[in-house]
Amino acid sequence: MRLLLDTHAFLWWVTDDPALSGPAREAIADESNVVFVSAATAWEIATKHRLGKLGGAAGVFERFAEFVAADGFSLMAVETYHALKAGSYAVPHRDPFDRMLAAQSELEGVKLVTRDPAFEQFGTLVHW
Repeated sequence: MRLLLDTHAFLWWVTDDPALSGPAREAIADESNVVFVSAATAWEIATKHRLGKLGGAAGVFERFAEFVAADGFSLMAVETYHALKAGSYAVPHRDPFDRMLAAQSELEGVKLVTRDPAFEQFGTLVHW
């Protein structure tokens, strides 16, 4: 299975937070799955760090690349076609990070690991 972690799922994974569901944790840990982390997640973490909204996960900002590499995750770049899709969704959801993750999930054919119900309006395939 190919998975894309949303920002919360990534943060909960690296901080071993119990908010990450058992099935999500098992799928991420399963070495037969390919797990992606989006450049949009790095952008969101940097933004939240700047705004002081990371709380106990602030250390993830400084060590983002280290965490991605240590767990064998693959980085997913934000490409022009992702941006065009994210901007063209005809849904009222305004969060640019969510819009990008929905577009990447759809266009790359990967399931998004998220508990956020906002992704239903995009028709995103979710694993939770």
